[in-house]
Amino acid sequence: MIFRTATRQDLPAVLALLAQDEDPAGAAADAGAGAVPPPAPPAPPVSEAHERAFAAIAEDPRNEMLVLEVDGDLVGCLQLTYIPGLGQGGRERALVEAVRIRADRRGGGLGARLMELAADRARERGCGLMQLTSNKRRTAAHRFYERLGYARSHEGFKLPLA
Repeated sequence: MIFRTATRQDLPAVLALLAQDEDPAGAAADAGAGAVPPPAPPAPPVSEAHERAFAAIAEDPRNEMLVLEVDGDLVGCLQLTYIPGLGQGGRERALVEAVRIRADRRGGGLGARLMELAADRARERGCGLMQLTSNKRRTAAHRFYERLGYARSHEGFKLPLA
């Protein structure tokens, strides 16, 4: 198992992971351990916007796109963003986003290991807190985060700008 920073060559596989949970019913996210997940939707083609976003993440010292590789297969990803702030004694907080484990590999502990490795990375950087948001439809993901010790502490709000 290899936990590493994503490279440009990983972008199609990362987009495929993200596409797995874009179905309106959230069915892929709620396929429990041992259940056969629905077929994954096709990965979107890598667009110019994806290229720009990946480059921006790669160039920003406060952002990391990280991947989990098992036997040469990219099976998981997440993005860590380090946010400075005056709370937490002035320590940074780590924001976790885009957490995905490939649907056919869920239920075997890879997600827990991915989150553990991310927390270790945030601790090494001196972060005082790791936080995340999760779509309300992703109830299996909520149970997963709670099993890892994450507490529901805030209600999130979004305002579409485009």
